[in-house]
Amino acid sequence: MSNESARILYIEDDLASRRLIERVLTSRGYEVYVASEGLEGINLARDKNPELILMDINLPNMDGREITTRLRSLPNFSSVPIVALTANISPGSRELALAAGCTGFMTKPIDVATFPYDVQRFLQGASDQLSADERSQHLELHAQNLVERLENKVRELRSANKRLMELDSLKSDFIVLVSHELRTPLTLISGYSHLLAEQVNSNNEVIQAQSVVGIAEGLQSGVTRMQEVINEIISVVRISSGTLDLSLGPVRLAKVIGNVQETFKTVCEKRSVDLVVGDFSEMPLLQGDGRRLEAAIEHVIGNAVKYTPDGGQISLTGTKVKDKAVDIIIQDTGIGIPMDEQRRIFEQFYTLGAIEHHSTSKSAFQGGGLGLGLAIAKGIIEAHKGRIWVESEKRDAETLPGSTFHILLPIQPGKTPPMI
Repeated sequence: MSNESARILYIEDDLASRRLIERVLTSRGYEVYVASEGLEGINLARDKNPELILMDINLPNMDGREITTRLRSLPNFSSVPIVALTANISPGSRELALAAGCTGFMTKPIDVATFPYDVQRFLQGASDQLSADERSQHLELHAQNLVERLENKVRELRSANKRLMELDSLKSDFIVLVSHELRTPLTLISGYSHLLAEQVNSNNEVIQAQSVVGIAEGLQSGVTRMQEVINEIISVVRISSGTLDLSLGPVRLAKVIGNVQETFKTVCEKRSVDLVVGDFSEMPLLQGDGRRLEAAIEHVIGNAVKYTPDGGQISLTGTKVKDKAVDIIIQDTGIGIPMDEQRRIFEQFYTLGAIEHHSTSKSAFQGGGLGLGLAIAKGIIEAHKGRIWVESEKRDAETLPGSTFHILLPIQPGKTPPMI
């Protein structure tokens, strides 16, 4: 086989460079294969058995020297010419490449006129040489680099494994929480259905209307609770898949906040929690989905209610930021949030504290829930190009340091709000 029809593999992450080399060499009759990263290149080399490999040095995941060392360990590539083709001309780069097993070293940008002749030369057996001292010195340096990269990879794997274990734990906790959250309304529905059946099958010819109303209310309570659980799961799935639809229109925050206040009025009165709402009447009109923004604020207020003890206070205020955004501030006198968990509370299925203490009531102090509320709030707010974060000194059920949530929403649609 003549060199002009030789198989050449080029491993390069830059698309423009791949196309240029491929066109130059293909026009000279070479059979050219290209790969954009190391593992793809190694697999392609095994499959195509190239007679020459051109290798960029600065590649993602595995650099060119590591790929060369790996290829040299394979029987079919112990003598195949591997030539570094790189823009890296820093001191020692050539020596490191040759010590790692490269046959030659060429720099980019290439000279289109002379490049094919350089390729032909390496195909015919040419090679760049290092002195014994240079090879020994740079081989040791290459080994140190490999060990350092290996240590970094081990750290990354440990971190990834830790995260996988956390996710597995979250998944298990979520299954327990869903089971608990669904069992509660199912128990209500089952109990009231049984009660209704007893009423129907009783000897009384006339069933008291008050009794029927009570049973109907109990059944409705159970169905509503189930709907809430299912809607939360559907919302978080839509947010995760990027299919959350927004019905955009003018939003009056005063109306949205008024609805939220009415939603929590009974719960706060029952637990003697003082819900203090500021004046939102002067807040500018926002462009957004009022229903979903209301749901997002409800989730944050619900979280504040859950972690604020009876007799505490929750305040809801708003302020304009540089005439570009509105900052909705929810501040509570609750148990607070640890510094290292203030980002994680917005993750799906994350629940602050042990699920063993999970209670039936979602509005009770440290009550139940699926751990989806804040994740849903974050998804809705980010869909509006807004941001949400929390500030808290620590978590302490004795001193009650409290938490302050910020919801920053742009006044103009599609505009990212300023940093504050």
